[in-house]
Amino acid sequence: METYIKGNYKKTIYQSTSGYYIGLFKVQDTNDDTFSKYIGRMIPFTGYFHELNEMDTYLFYGKMINHPKYGEQFQVERYERTKPEEKDAIVDFLTSGLFKGIGEKKAQAIVSVLGKDTLQIILENPDNLILIPGITKKNIDTLHHKLKEYEASYEVILYLGDIGFSTKDAMIVYNFYKERTKKIIEENIYQIVRDIYGMSFKKIDFVALKMGIKKEDPIRIQASILYIMEELSNLYGHSFYQKEEIFFVLPRVLQTEITEETYEEILVQLEKNMQIIKKDTNYYLKEMYEAETLIVKRLRLLASNPDRKEKQLDIKIQEIESFLEIQYNKEQHQAIKESFMKDFLIITGGPGTGKTTIMKAICELYRIGNRLSYEELEQKLVLLAPTGRAAKRMKEATSLPAYTIHRFLKWQKETNKFQVNEYNKSKAEFIILDEVSMIDTYLMASLLKGISANCKIVMVGDDHQLPSVGPGQMLKDLIDSKKLAVVELKELYRQQKDSNILSLAYDVREGEVKEEVFNQEEDLTFIECNSRDVMSNLMEIARTYKDLSYKKFQILAPMYKTLNGIDEINKQVQMIFNPKEETKKEMQVGEVLFREGDKVIQLLNMPDENVYNGDIGIIEKIISAPKKEIHIRFDQNIVKYTPTNFNYFRLAYAISIHKAQGSEFDVVILPCVRGYSKMLYRKLIYTAITRSKKQLYIIGEKAALKLAAKNLSTDRKTTIKEFLVNGIK
Repeated sequence: METYIKGNYKKTIYQSTSGYYIGLFKVQDTNDDTFSKYIGRMIPFTGYFHELNEMDTYLFYGKMINHPKYGEQFQVERYERTKPEEKDAIVDFLTSGLFKGIGEKKAQAIVSVLGKDTLQIILENPDNLILIPGITKKNIDTLHHKLKEYEASYEVILYLGDIGFSTKDAMIVYNFYKERTKKIIEENIYQIVRDIYGMSFKKIDFVALKMGIKKEDPIRIQASILYIMEELSNLYGHSFYQKEEIFFVLPRVLQTEITEETYEEILVQLEKNMQIIKKDTNYYLKEMYEAETLIVKRLRLLASNPDRKEKQLDIKIQEIESFLEIQYNKEQHQAIKESFMKDFLIITGGPGTGKTTIMKAICELYRIGNRLSYEELEQKLVLLAPTGRAAKRMKEATSLPAYTIHRFLKWQKETNKFQVNEYNKSKAEFIILDEVSMIDTYLMASLLKGISANCKIVMVGDDHQLPSVGPGQMLKDLIDSKKLAVVELKELYRQQKDSNILSLAYDVREGEVKEEVFNQEEDLTFIECNSRDVMSNLMEIARTYKDLSYKKFQILAPMYKTLNGIDEINKQVQMIFNPKEETKKEMQVGEVLFREGDKVIQLLNMPDENVYNGDIGIIEKIISAPKKEIHIRFDQNIVKYTPTNFNYFRLAYAISIHKAQGSEFDVVILPCVRGYSKMLYRKLIYTAITRSKKQLYIIGEKAALKLAAKNLSTDRKTTIKEFLVNGIK
């Protein structure tokens, strides 16, 4: 038996554009004795609805949950509107404001004549209203039209359920298209994939095939091509493809064969529809082509602006040196100076060259040169980074606020759109971007849309690190074009010139490994062993650091599976850092045993909880009954998780090198064996090595490390560099 509560919607606390509600509900009745205590009470509810009004009585089907932040809520899985049946209730309904021009007097007159079947009679034969004194033709049209509209929405939602949509997805689709829903589905159901965030091709394709769409239907082939191009970009990071590459994958998606002639005809149609762009033999998704060209046009425009003149600029930099008690080398001095003179500048360099250090000076010079107070500076200058950890480092280095790009652009999770955009621009006058190698093409284009065309930009990053998770290799392309102002920092800090870690990093960057840097000093240790012995050596080293702060010690590995993968390392190292104790509660989640005191990493953004992908925390409390909860502390922020989001975190004694990008640790252990196979390539190993500040242990095979240093991996196919060099054709 499904549990329901019956009653009235009273208030909206939150409503998203996709139809997700958080609100208050007054309970009148229930079919479950355990819910009888709520009768007569107002309770919070959540769920997807096409609309709610205070006049209707509803049946909400679902269950009571305990939200980690907001407490008890009734989670609505589906709902029904109950039509008013008693005469007084019908009068209340007709005077609710839904029917313009119908007041108390007219409503009483209608119900006294038509009785308890008033609503059904109006729907089936509105001409009966002519018999009622005081009811105009306009009143009749309004009543009939609004009631039909009211009924139609429920018919569409039932229709969506019948063809294969879940209740939640049906509500999202209906709330987006409203009365156009059936028309859209009948004309091209795959339009939903393009219009509504979260509606995947696979989900819509399943419904489409269930509806009877043929596998070789041209509309389905078009949608499949767009899906393939997007998936390949997410997988390989490319911006464009040759038609042969797409055609090779197409049969696997379609689950049928089509001729090359048919394929080429459909490519032409997609071009005509402006869904793909063809340049020479390159095929782009429209959004990707527009993102690349936008980046190129905006940055070329900024770079073409004349240098700003400022008297005694060198003297002001010297004053900043004195104020901050630091001395900048020639390259750093040039970078600080050009950041003031130019409207666009890239500052690049490897670890230990002082990229982060000079940000403070850049901010100070901008403040002094523009005669700003610190309050005014914060209004005009914005510090941004792709991750929360990198933003935190910027804040620590400059003593100024710093934000993730998503937070600055006011990202909306439900729609995957930014509220700060080309129609609602930020008033920032100067942007400093850190860790730019991690910024993908789409995100950079979104940022440029959200700031004014004359906003100064300074980009900071190391193009030898891993490229962005999303498509593109923007920083590398911008630098390689040689068409934009770039200052490369090469000189190491005095205290880091003797660092064996940095010597190894720069050697790997050049594609070689010089064995003489190993085991000379305490900062860099290589332990030679085969794959079978990696774990025992790793465990032995880890034991010596079990009392070190979890923020200072980290194991990095390239892969999750395999004998020496992240999952197995976490399982083994957990026994050292957080062994089983009677006082520590535990909870099994899938194949992983979590224990109070465990180190964990966040996998997805939860902006409402102020916790982001890559944040590392400690499990503070585990509750098994009456309801399961895991409480995790991220610095001063405690986040409560329930079974619905236990998959948002995982153990973090070992994490992937990708997840570590943008972070630094005092001590790093890096296993490196040939068993990691395809994941052994230069940028990955270089990024791993440069995460260590004081001590690096590499365990495994020198042959594997040398192989990784030689392996450049495949460069991403992009055209930002070409567009900068040769122009946009």
